[in-house]
Amino acid sequence: MDLEIRHLRVVYAIAEAGSLTRAAAGLGMTQPGLSAQLRRIEAMLGGALFDRGKAGAAPTPFGDLVVQRARAILPGIDALLADTARAARRATAADRVRLGSVGAPLLGGLVLAVRQALPGAEVTSRCQYSPAPLLDDVAAGRLEAAVLGDHPDQRLPPREGVVLAPLVTEPVFALLPAGHPLAAREEVSLAQLADEDWALPRPDHDRTGEYWSSVAALTDRRPHTPYEAEGRQLVELIRAGLAVSLCQATYIEVPGTAVRPLTGNPLWYRHVLAWHRDGPLASHGEAILRDVGTGYLATCAESPAYARWRTRHPHAAQPSGACPESAADLG
Repeated sequence: MDLEIRHLRVVYAIAEAGSLTRAAAGLGMTQPGLSAQLRRIEAMLGGALFDRGKAGAAPTPFGDLVVQRARAILPGIDALLADTARAARRATAADRVRLGSVGAPLLGGLVLAVRQALPGAEVTSRCQYSPAPLLDDVAAGRLEAAVLGDHPDQRLPPREGVVLAPLVTEPVFALLPAGHPLAAREEVSLAQLADEDWALPRPDHDRTGEYWSSVAALTDRRPHTPYEAEGRQLVELIRAGLAVSLCQATYIEVPGTAVRPLTGNPLWYRHVLAWHRDGPLASHGEAILRDVGTGYLATCAESPAYARWRTRHPHAAQPSGACPESAADLG
């Protein structure tokens, strides 16, 4: 893992707050999540950055060097990002729309909605596993809009000038080998899965694994996770019968896999659309949100397990067509 600007922001935020708890609140993170990220940064830089005690967190001599450098570097970086964002927005006409997406079933609907709103525009897209870099790109004017996602208590941090429009919050389901005994059930519990081998995504940039682990810990049994994978590689481990995992409710079963709801719906995932309030999509936001929501409902019908779950929970996981919240209004 290479040192990134966001790592300097984390170190500077802790130094300014004097406490990991206060810094985590300001960064929109959990305290355990911030602690884990700080440990990764310290391992990367080669030394402890803070002494932590009852009074809070104070920089070590080594940490003070890093904090001073961050204090000198970050204002220039922020000014550069602001200037390039303004220049990019001026240079980007309504005939070119750049979209980004995490692994979610909304990109196709977003492209169609943008084409409907701006029929003459050239629409391009690129995908990334983590929502954080995509949000940075929207804020900096490198993308006009993006499909993002987050979890309860791990909401995306507000960014100046960015509209974050929650579309729908859906349950997280279990992903099992098709031949697994639990696949014969209509739903499974986390406790029933506790003794299985798990495949989980890597914990570096995305906080999905952290959220899953925090909820699984409520069963008082920490899952054994010998496999770190995502995307196609994760699915192949499931298909081979080597592990179980979790997935979005809209995941469409492929041969060799089975998707089942979790008893009590303990885990949730929120789909969010983001666009810049100064970009070419700003005046079309509500229409795009509505059209993408319609596409989401069509996707729900293609996932049998989710379709059955929605029949049993008719008032849950309904796409929003209301006016989106601005970044300043989101907590």
